[in-house]
Amino acid sequence: MARAATTSDVFNAIAEPQRREILTLLRTGERPVTELAEELGMTQPGASKHLRVLREVGLVQDRKAGKQRLYGLDARGLRPVHEWTGGFEQFWNASFDRLDAYVQELKQERQE
Repeated sequence: MARAATTSDVFNAIAEPQRREILTLLRTGERPVTELAEELGMTQPGASKHLRVLREVGLVQDRKAGKQRLYGLDARGLRPVHEWTGGFEQFWNASFDRLDAYVQELKQERQE
Protein backbone atom coordinates (compact mmCIF):
# COMPACT_ATOMS: atom_id res chain seq x y z
CA MET A 1 0.00 0.00 0.00
CA ALA A 2 1.40 3.39 -0.97
CA ARG A 3 2.20 5.86 1.76
CA ALA A 4 0.18 9.09 1.82
CA ALA A 5 2.02 12.24 0.83
CA THR A 6 3.37 14.20 3.79
CA THR A 7 1.55 17.27 2.56
CA SER A 8 -1.86 15.68 3.00
CA ASP A 9 -1.44 13.58 6.14
CA VAL A 10 -0.68 15.01 9.59
CA PHE A 11 0.79 11.69 10.81
CA ASN A 12 3.38 11.62 8.04
CA ALA A 13 4.11 15.31 8.46
CA ILE A 14 4.92 14.97 12.16
CA ALA A 15 6.90 11.77 11.58
CA GLU A 16 9.82 14.01 10.58
CA PRO A 17 11.76 14.99 13.74
CA GLN A 18 12.65 18.51 12.59
CA ARG A 19 8.98 19.26 11.94
CA ARG A 20 8.13 18.15 15.48
CA GLU A 21 10.91 20.45 16.73
CA ILE A 22 9.36 23.34 14.79
CA LEU A 23 5.97 22.63 16.37
CA THR A 24 7.58 22.56 19.80
CA LEU A 25 9.24 25.93 19.19
CA LEU A 26 5.96 27.43 17.95
CA ARG A 27 4.14 26.45 21.16
CA THR A 28 5.59 29.58 22.76
CA GLY A 29 4.30 31.88 20.02
CA GLU A 30 4.84 33.09 16.50
CA ARG A 31 8.31 33.17 15.00
CA PRO A 32 9.85 34.14 11.67
CA VAL A 33 11.43 31.42 9.54
CA THR A 34 14.92 32.87 10.05
CA GLU A 35 14.64 32.46 13.82
CA LEU A 36 13.33 28.91 13.49
CA ALA A 37 16.12 27.98 11.08
CA GLU A 38 18.76 29.41 13.40
CA GLU A 39 17.32 27.69 16.46
CA LEU A 40 17.27 24.33 14.66
CA GLY A 41 20.65 24.74 12.98
CA MET A 42 19.28 24.46 9.45
CA THR A 43 19.16 26.65 6.40
CA GLN A 44 16.31 29.08 5.85
CA PRO A 45 15.17 27.25 2.69
CA GLY A 46 15.18 23.96 4.62
CA ALA A 47 13.07 25.44 7.40
CA SER A 48 10.73 26.98 4.80
CA LYS A 49 10.15 23.57 3.20
CA HIS A 50 9.24 22.05 6.56
CA LEU A 51 6.94 24.98 7.33
CA ARG A 52 5.22 24.57 3.96
CA VAL A 53 4.43 20.92 4.76
CA LEU A 54 3.18 21.83 8.23
CA ARG A 55 1.03 24.63 6.80
CA GLU A 56 -0.47 22.34 4.15
CA VAL A 57 -1.59 19.78 6.74
CA GLY A 58 -3.08 22.52 8.92
CA LEU A 59 -0.57 22.55 11.79
CA VAL A 60 0.91 26.00 11.10
CA GLN A 61 -0.56 29.32 10.10
CA ASP A 62 1.38 32.24 8.73
CA ARG A 63 0.80 35.95 8.48
CA LYS A 64 2.69 38.86 7.01
CA ALA A 65 4.21 41.28 9.49
CA GLY A 66 6.08 44.03 7.69
CA LYS A 67 8.80 42.48 5.55
CA GLN A 68 8.72 39.12 7.25
CA ARG A 69 6.27 36.28 7.58
CA LEU A 70 5.45 34.98 11.04
CA TYR A 71 4.55 31.34 11.63
CA GLY A 72 2.36 30.16 14.47
CA LEU A 73 1.08 26.83 15.73
CA ASP A 74 -2.46 25.77 14.87
CA ALA A 75 -2.89 22.88 17.28
CA ARG A 76 -6.37 22.11 15.95
CA GLY A 77 -4.61 20.19 13.19
CA LEU A 78 -3.34 17.75 15.82
CA ARG A 79 -6.88 16.57 16.60
CA PRO A 80 -6.53 13.32 14.58
CA VAL A 81 -3.30 12.51 16.43
CA HIS A 82 -4.90 13.29 19.78
CA GLU A 83 -7.93 11.14 18.99
CA TRP A 84 -5.76 8.24 17.83
CA THR A 85 -3.42 8.34 20.84
CA GLY A 86 -6.40 8.79 23.17
CA GLY A 87 -7.50 5.31 22.16
CA PHE A 88 -4.48 3.96 24.05
CA GLU A 89 -5.39 5.77 27.27
CA GLN A 90 -7.55 2.89 28.49
CA PHE A 91 -4.66 0.47 27.89
CA TRP A 92 -2.21 2.59 29.89
CA ASN A 93 -4.69 3.24 32.69
CA ALA A 94 -5.31 -0.50 33.05
CA SER A 95 -1.54 -1.15 33.04
CA PHE A 96 -0.95 1.44 35.75
CA ASP A 97 -3.84 0.06 37.80
CA ARG A 98 -2.28 -3.43 37.65
CA LEU A 99 1.11 -2.00 38.61
CA ASP A 100 -0.42 -0.14 41.55
CA ALA A 101 -2.20 -3.29 42.74
CA TYR A 102 1.08 -5.21 42.53
CA VAL A 103 2.97 -2.54 44.52
CA GLN A 104 0.23 -2.52 47.17
CA GLU A 105 0.45 -6.32 47.36
CA LEU A 106 4.23 -6.12 47.87
CA LYS A 107 3.80 -3.53 50.63
CA GLN A 108 1.22 -5.73 52.32
CA GLU A 109 3.58 -8.75 52.19
CA ARG A 110 6.43 -6.69 53.69
CA GLN A 111 4.25 -5.57 56.57
CA GLU A 112 3.24 -9.14 57.43
